[in-house]
Amino acid sequence: MAAAPRQVNTFAAFEKSGELKPWQYTSRPLGDEDVEIKISHCGICGSDLHTLDSGWGPTAYPVVVGHEIVGEVTAAGPKVTNLAVGDRVGVGAQVWSCRNKDADKPCVDCADKVESYCDRAVLTYNAKYEDGALAYVGYADYVRVSSGFAFKIPDNIPSDVAAPLLCAGATVFSPLKHQNVKAGDRVGVIGIGGLGHLAIQFIRALGAIPVAFSRSTNKRQQILDLGAAEFYNLSDPEDAKKAENSVHTLILTADAKGMPYNQYLGLLRKRGTLVMLGLPNDEIKFLPMFVVGRGIRVVGSLIGSIEDIEDMLKLASEKNVRPIIQKLPMAKVNEGITIMREGRARYRVVLEN
Repeated sequence: MAAAPRQVNTFAAFEKSGELKPWQYTSRPLGDEDVEIKISHCGICGSDLHTLDSGWGPTAYPVVVGHEIVGEVTAAGPKVTNLAVGDRVGVGAQVWSCRNKDADKPCVDCADKVESYCDRAVLTYNAKYEDGALAYVGYADYVRVSSGFAFKIPDNIPSDVAAPLLCAGATVFSPLKHQNVKAGDRVGVIGIGGLGHLAIQFIRALGAIPVAFSRSTNKRQQILDLGAAEFYNLSDPEDAKKAENSVHTLILTADAKGMPYNQYLGLLRKRGTLVMLGLPNDEIKFLPMFVVGRGIRVVGSLIGSIEDIEDMLKLASEKNVRPIIQKLPMAKVNEGITIMREGRARYRVVLEN
């Protein structure tokens, strides 16, 4: 068992918006409940770009991003019971929570099995463990994480395709589950990119009716092919009018600045729900009457719980939910970042070791 620290080869950023360069760090010792994973694939997520750019606050450089990880377990701590060496697993945007195991520090969130809201949670990168060690992850050859946040990948999902499910898939599935989306519900999606194209598929997999909203027709046919029942171009006045009051739930994955929230709220039926997933680097603004006068709820959702991710992978396996990916060697990480920055990804860039 590789309990001692190891040298990990990565691609790291050393300054805001800087080019990623090869870098080594010494891993944490393998904890009793940890697993070590040899990384085969890692997706590039929009969160990676925000962190590289210090968009959500100061980033601690050097930083190694990437939280859509798939690989093979190469070592396991003595108290690991859910995984074994040789298992193919995935890791998403969280690597640790308290799991409500400390009697002197009770955690209602972990007790309620919503671990992503744990006050002591450790996200996959740009974060610190309680012992002060920094979390470096996906653009690398190895990673060590708590075994509770490593998930077995179903046999029928290839590793490269599985990677985006660990963040993008979990992020869109969790609110669908917790909003009790059911057969016949009309569920809208704004932002048909890495998250949105999976949201369309998961809505369909749950038996609900996916309705896609965009500001152009560039992706129209592909979105319909993915399972959207309807498509509306919100830049077209006629389409925008038809789209009003059309959905029960609206999943907002976009994170651009200055989005027209009043228009988005108008897409909802009375007593509908706007679910915010994207995190733009600015304040949101809308007229309270759009919410109060129509009984609209505005809610947020962060990643997904351990149970959510397990349920998501099971549904993806059973209903053939698969991200569309572009694959690049890990050494071409900067090319992948550029593709994402320029909005050319269709729909997720996945790096391969």
